[in-house]
Amino acid sequence: SNPTARNRNLSVGENHITEKGATKAKSEICIHTINNNATGTHLKPQSITTMAGLLGTTSSSATSLLTHRSISSSFSSLSKALSFNPGQSQSRRLYGGIRVPVTKGRSRFSVSNVATEITPAQEQAQKLSKENQRPVYPFAAIVGQDEMKLCLLLNVIDPKIGGVMIMGDRGTGKSTTVRSLVDLLPEITVVAADPFNSDPEDPESMGMEVREKLMKGEKLSTIKTKINMVDLPLGATEDRVCGTIDIEKALTEGVKAFEPGLLAKANRGILYVDEVNLLDDHLVDVLLDSAASGWNTVEREGISISHPARFILIGSGNPEEGELRPQLLDRFGMHAQVGTVRDAELRVKIVEERARFDKNPKEFRETYNADQGKLQEQISSARSRLSSVQIDHELRVKISKVCAELNVDGLRGDIVTNRAAKALAALKGRDQVTSEDIAVVIPNCLRHRLRKDPLESIDSGLLVIEKFYEVFS
Repeated sequence: SNPTARNRNLSVGENHITEKGATKAKSEICIHTINNNATGTHLKPQSITTMAGLLGTTSSSATSLLTHRSISSSFSSLSKALSFNPGQSQSRRLYGGIRVPVTKGRSRFSVSNVATEITPAQEQAQKLSKENQRPVYPFAAIVGQDEMKLCLLLNVIDPKIGGVMIMGDRGTGKSTTVRSLVDLLPEITVVAADPFNSDPEDPESMGMEVREKLMKGEKLSTIKTKINMVDLPLGATEDRVCGTIDIEKALTEGVKAFEPGLLAKANRGILYVDEVNLLDDHLVDVLLDSAASGWNTVEREGISISHPARFILIGSGNPEEGELRPQLLDRFGMHAQVGTVRDAELRVKIVEERARFDKNPKEFRETYNADQGKLQEQISSARSRLSSVQIDHELRVKISKVCAELNVDGLRGDIVTNRAAKALAALKGRDQVTSEDIAVVIPNCLRHRLRKDPLESIDSGLLVIEKFYEVFS
């Protein structure tokens, strides 16, 4: 009788009403609302009342039934994404309000281990976010802490040194110094729209998709970008660190895609862990695995994928809050100890500089632009000169002799000391390593690798220096 409901079809279940079960018939009634314009059309109260009389129920129960149907229709796009091929026999079941045909045939749900690519819109958004990010304290404005700053610069010049562990008192500028390194990081060439920052010239730093394109002879589009610094918070989950399945693509496109994590983002960059001695053990195991092999392998939710994860591992912490696991401590190439400044004049200068930065960060950063530019040029020239730096065989033998007499386990100490000495020579603009270069870097390379004696009162760095002068005469 309602003229507005003429183009709606109301069907009351076929042959469901029997003499024995009128109540059962009410529960098996299916209501379908069909409209030419959109799905999930809402009926007027008059129509609901009329339908309630036809069904032999109250208007409130009819309203709840229609409401359930309208909510179920909102998942129509999801049910299309989960569609299956029709088989020989099929039945319908209701899963959470979604009518899904269940078949005996094979599913059309395709599987592909495809990494989520970065779109141009996402790249533009990243650039805008970098421009609008909070200002960073300039590296050139750091007062004192020369040992820590030198270790950081040497790792930027030669990432193969293996990172640096910074331990010291609270409030000594450890995190500030590490984060200020962002402005000095040089640019590198990466494959465009690649989530792993693949190197177009080094197969060991390429993702699987980029390597397949290269084997097929396809031309790789490249861009210049700054070395990335990634912060690993203490509360991060293992899925976020390693990567996991892309739920959005699984629901919208029906593919199992890999969503890269922080290790993929840090490839060919810097991974910084503040308060690393408080990091959970399961995350420490992940870092150990990736730092040892340079690759991150993910096996979960039907996904099996490996991608390069070569990064400079930088950690900081306070030794009073807990010791670091020896396995992870050995993965750091260098170890820097930071102490509180005792000179009153220097302390006043640090306080005044910090007050100036807090008052007007932009103006404060502009006063150090010249010094920052000189440091950037020095780092760039040192990186280009590094391959030509030589170290005499006699000096190599003496380095290994120091390591052997200090009972250093493994050969990482020998390798890191050689690399750090070359990086220091390149930073000073020389092509030849001298014994003075080795004397500067060898305490930082071997201090954390010595076996600790609980009864020893002398600092391990002083032990290394004493043994160095004994061997090098």
